[in-house]
Amino acid sequence: MKLKAKSNVQKTKNRNPLIGFIAKGTMIALCISLVLVLVFAFLLKFTNIPDSAISPVNQVIKGVSIFLGVFIGLKKCKELGLVSGLLIGFIYTLLAFLVFSILSGSFTFNITLLTDIVFGAIIGAICGIISVNIKKSSN
Repeated sequence: MKLKAKSNVQKTKNRNPLIGFIAKGTMIALCISLVLVLVFAFLLKFTNIPDSAISPVNQVIKGVSIFLGVFIGLKKCKELGLVSGLLIGFIYTLLAFLVFSILSGSFTFNITLLTDIVFGAIIGAICGIISVNIKKSSN
């Protein structure tokens, strides 16, 4: 009985690092996003950046945040880059929506949210594939 219990514990421990990588990457992406949005808000306040630039800059901020979150979060991950990156992008997008909706005081569910989720998941998946394969080729 004790041997089976140890075996099950070992199997569980082997799955946990992947969850840790995903959580770490998601939180890093969210923190980067918060910092970049704050910097952009200051730039908007003190410069004459047109309102038409806000949406494209927000998309770039999301992309850069996911990119850095995936690369930093999956630094020690050697496999499942597509799945891990996709999950980081997906979860980040949902959390960013929640955080920024709370900060703005309004929750708006529309097609833009759906496209943001798809965009985040695709960017995350691509970055995950690249991240894991770059590490494999350098070893």
